[in-house]
Amino acid sequence: MNTQDIKNIYIIAICGTGMASLAGLLKGAVYRVTGSDANVYPPMSTLLENAGIEIKPGYHKENITGEIDLVVVGNAVSKDNEEVLAVQAADIPYISMPQALSRFFLEGRKSLVVTGTHGKTTTSALLSWVFEVCGQKPGFMVGGWLKNFDTNHQLPQGDWFITEGDEYDTAFFDKGPKFLHYRPYAAILTSIEFDHADIFRDLDHIKESFRKFMKIIDPKGFLLVEISDQNTKDVINHAPCEVETYGFSDQADWQVAGYQFADGHGRFTLKHKGTEVRQFHLPMIGRHNVLNAVAVTALALKCGLSAEAVSQGLQEFKGIKRRQEVVGEKNEVTVIDDFAHHPTAIHLTLEGAKDAWPDGRIWAVFEPRSATSRRKVFEESLPDSFKLADKTIIADLFAPEKVKAEERLDPKKVVAAIKEKGREAWFFPTVEEIIDFIAEHQQPGDVVMIMSSGGFDGIHKKLLDRL
Repeated sequence: MNTQDIKNIYIIAICGTGMASLAGLLKGAVYRVTGSDANVYPPMSTLLENAGIEIKPGYHKENITGEIDLVVVGNAVSKDNEEVLAVQAADIPYISMPQALSRFFLEGRKSLVVTGTHGKTTTSALLSWVFEVCGQKPGFMVGGWLKNFDTNHQLPQGDWFITEGDEYDTAFFDKGPKFLHYRPYAAILTSIEFDHADIFRDLDHIKESFRKFMKIIDPKGFLLVEISDQNTKDVINHAPCEVETYGFSDQADWQVAGYQFADGHGRFTLKHKGTEVRQFHLPMIGRHNVLNAVAVTALALKCGLSAEAVSQGLQEFKGIKRRQEVVGEKNEVTVIDDFAHHPTAIHLTLEGAKDAWPDGRIWAVFEPRSATSRRKVFEESLPDSFKLADKTIIADLFAPEKVKAEERLDPKKVVAAIKEKGREAWFFPTVEEIIDFIAEHQQPGDVVMIMSSGGFDGIHKKLLDRL
């Protein structure tokens, strides 16, 4: 079926972050879009409602009608889903979210893909804003809520489309990584570490996915890779395009020099192969965000954008919800929401907090919620990731029954290991116990960094209300 013959598109699991973004893009491209989901809740439900997209609660075969031209199936949807079976019985064409993005929005455009284990969302969001400030009107689809745009997607009005490239699998009928559908003209590779223990066997299994991605980058395009990450070395050799490095090392093609953090801003000078480009300012905490900004700057300059406009874009970036987001301050205690759930991300997040609040006590409050963080795979590495926190609290696993008992992380063991290293740490299974403890022991100047890949039972507002 040709794209021009499609009018009515139905999306199964429409409230997922990527699926809701796709729905908004399709609606903006003047398709009639409806869909269903078992979990209808903000912010994605709000995004869909504001776009005038009908959401059918639950999965029911009656939702699949003869007027549907195409169905998009989310990667969390199983092959025995009632609506999937009805779609197949009615012989209605169906595709995955990455296939739909490629088919409707990437064909004929220059696709810029940000990938890697860490920093994808922030880097792709920053890249989108920089291209916007530079007058490029890019399309984008990002796995986070961009404060500058007050959304997570935008229809392209020019040649560029920016995508957060996820290595997670595509759909029940396509177990390959999502990013293999994104037709990259150019790409940023931030890092490679073991993650997604529910679908990947080991580090090399993940690296194999990235090798496949390298091979599909346009030979006329380019790849930017962070220089210090050892796990990328044997992956980038598979890229058929120009490869340049970025980082703090003087061996990097794009080198950060003279980094300082003061008054809520990072300042750094960027050099390209030894030649100074200019100084840049970034209103974000942490050296890891400087690396994200350098990758964005290098890509933008290689695409012909001006250093002055890029600098303006960096300075005006407002960040992303749930990425080191200050959600409130009460009685001189700052409460921050962050998505960190991998040991490396936890360490980098706390490092950034130490930079930004050098005189404050840093509380790390962590909920093991992601598929990997609920498993034993990181039980030995997690304790060290909290070494920069003054006080660490670890909650119970989210939905522990979804992980086999012998594979489950033991939060009490992690807490015991942190204590053995001479740090203060506690295990509290419930949000109420965590809030009680912090409220009793807080003092002015404290910074509470709450880290979870989910809602964490609304702990942020509850804590602010209590303080």
